Amino acid sequence: MHARPCQELTPELLLRAYAAGFFPMAEDRNGPTAWYSPDPRAIIPLDRFKISRSLRQRAHKGQLEIRINTSFAEVMRRCAAREETWISDEIIQAYCRLFDMGHAHSVESWQHGRLVGGLYGVTLGGAFFGESMFSQVTDASKIALWYLIRRLTERGFLLLDTQFLTPHLASLGACEISRDDYLSLLDRALSIEATFTRK
Repeated sequence: MHARPCQELTPELLLRAYAAGFFPMAEDRNGPTAWYSPDPRAIIPLDRFKISRSLRQRAHKGQLEIRINTSFAEVMRRCAAREETWISDEIIQAYCRLFDMGHAHSVESWQHGRLVGGLYGVTLGGAFFGESMFSQVTDASKIALWYLIRRLTERGFLLLDTQFLTPHLASLGACEISRDDYLSLLDRALSIEATFTRK
């Protein structure tokens, strides 16, 4: 794990950091922020996402409506709304500025007009850096992740970075690679011109 003290979080600094393999995390909701570049690094290979038959059936039933970028700040706030969080108010403000620039995105699960799950992340070239997700009804975040992976695949993305491996992510196909291998994959992804939203 490589950690460094964090300067003021500007959009330009964030993009440079992601391009170099770093991402920020705060100690807590109001605590200081540091840069991290873990070794090993967790990714979800886009061709290895595991979706159960029951989840596929639930997605096809249309019980959840998937929306893109309609409530980015609220998705971040929901992701931060837990007893222990690394998503500080400073991070929320910085990523909302990235969103305004077109480099941050949210995939949202809605049910009966209510936001019930989703995820957010940062795009740069052909890389999507997944940051966090939340779910308030069964499978809401998983279906959002499935939609994300389909979208990344369709639009020519190469890398889905998930930072750290958790049992939940491992069950969905995430794996760990060395930091060197990650940086090599990141370099390839950054050379790709891919767009997350249509222009």
